[in-house]
Amino acid sequence: MANSASAPKPRRLSRRDSSLGDKIFDICNYVLLTCLMIVTLYPFLNTLAVSLNAASDSIKGGIHLLPRDFSLENYKYVFRENTIFTATTISVLRTVIGTIVTVFASAMVAYTISRPEYVLRKFITIAFIITMYINGGLIPNYLLIRDLGLINNFWVYILPGIIGVFNLIIIRSFIEQLPESVIESARIDGAGDFRTFFNIVFPLCLPVLATVALFTAVYQWNSWFDVFLYNSSNVELSTLQYELQKILQNSNTTSSAESAFANSANGSAIKVSPLSIRATMTIVAAVPMIIIYPFLQKYFVKGMTVGGVKG
Repeated sequence: MANSASAPKPRRLSRRDSSLGDKIFDICNYVLLTCLMIVTLYPFLNTLAVSLNAASDSIKGGIHLLPRDFSLENYKYVFRENTIFTATTISVLRTVIGTIVTVFASAMVAYTISRPEYVLRKFITIAFIITMYINGGLIPNYLLIRDLGLINNFWVYILPGIIGVFNLIIIRSFIEQLPESVIESARIDGAGDFRTFFNIVFPLCLPVLATVALFTAVYQWNSWFDVFLYNSSNVELSTLQYELQKILQNSNTTSSAESAFANSANGSAIKVSPLSIRATMTIVAAVPMIIIYPFLQKYFVKGMTVGGVKG
């Protein structure tokens, strides 16, 4: 009793101390987030400034947030070929079609293996997961694509990656979080599997489907290696990323110094450099995804939060 009576009582924080602590915490948060914003935005803004700067002046360095010698010659060099516009069309088509097909196919398979009454769901899930760790290799994969008749074919961009195991796991985990009573009520009303999926499950899965759609769209838009392997001999099936890769390679190999010259459509000389071409290519490739992301951001955050609860 004596010890308990003599023990010091914990000091209560006054409103003034609490208010001061909140202010210090808010200031630290603002400073940290501002630094994070600068670190995130500066590389992109610097790349944009280099792409809008004259190549001969960019070689000197010292460009930060604004172009020192404004010029559109880098963009004229990148878009000087007519193949760029055809390649852009193919990139848009493979991104749109590939994203839609992948999302629908992955969602249907995920719904199937999420149902407890499906006997083979564990076996099929394990079989899918094994493919994440074991790969046949580049040459067997090429031989398989050749035997399937997909060489010099647009569908080589869509069919081989129609089911992504990572996307499958995310969608399955999201579906398992849905109330079972909703699905059971649909079954009681006489709905079959397809009607239950399209009328009940699919609308409830929009957040995670938007997340998977963003992943797939970014992959499809940025992919160029499959073009090099399977469709490099067919210019009509070339994509924007592959054409930009060829432009960068040409700018590196045709220039012994840090600059190169190219003829524009009107016959005038355009001076470019590998540095300016890399910056321009980065902006051209990134802008479409930057435009799309804000519209999917709220679904992206919710889908990753809920879909990542279970593995």
